[in-house]
Amino acid sequence: MNKAELFRSLHRRRAADDPLVLPGPWDAASARVFADAGYQALATPSAGVAASLGHEDGRTPADEMFAAVARIARAVDVPVSADVEGGYGLAPKELVERLLEAGVVGCNLEDSDGGGVLKDPRRHAEWLAEVRYAAGDDLFVNARIDTFIRGVDDPGQAIERAALYTAAGADCVYPIEAPHKLLPLLRSGIRGPVNVVAKVGAGPSPAELGGLGATRITFGPGLQRRTTAILQELVEEMR
Repeated sequence: MNKAELFRSLHRRRAADDPLVLPGPWDAASARVFADAGYQALATPSAGVAASLGHEDGRTPADEMFAAVARIARAVDVPVSADVEGGYGLAPKELVERLLEAGVVGCNLEDSDGGGVLKDPRRHAEWLAEVRYAAGDDLFVNARIDTFIRGVDDPGQAIERAALYTAAGADCVYPIEAPHKLLPLLRSGIRGPVNVVAKVGAGPSPAELGGLGATRITFGPGLQRRTTAILQELVEEMR
């Protein structure tokens, strides 16, 4: 079984209290820490990687992002999925080629643009279908649904987008920042795995989120930001 097949298999037949937990490394060193701790796979956060490279979230040049995730993938033996935001304007075939060259087995793809405007869901689904066609089974596609972070609180719209994206070939959907109280409703209306973001040291645990409907748990840039806060505390101690 290659890494892509292994990564896909990790999403299947999960018990409700045992979602797949994917820590988010922002560089090779953090990736090694998570892999050495026994995590079966990792998922890079674009905001965390951006911070490690000295960029604002959403402002990382494509070449720098792909180089960073390639260093992370080379540093560990476990499968790595990469958050590549909206795809950096690349054509589906080129996007897939660059992801595979970086050594990753999956990707996050957002459905809002850099200005925070939601994309037309049908057009985005068509684009996702082209990504799926170009990737075959070599990439696990996690389609992020940005309705909640763009001020659209209607869960029905998130479910409609999820249906379009899974029909287009997305392996998983990610209704980012969906209120926890809505997770059972979203779970009942969505076919396939559902990604939910957890907060480090606050809110429901991964097991509790699994009970609400999450198939897999990621942390966004939370781990990188928590590490930065700890480093700031150490700096104060040095004084």
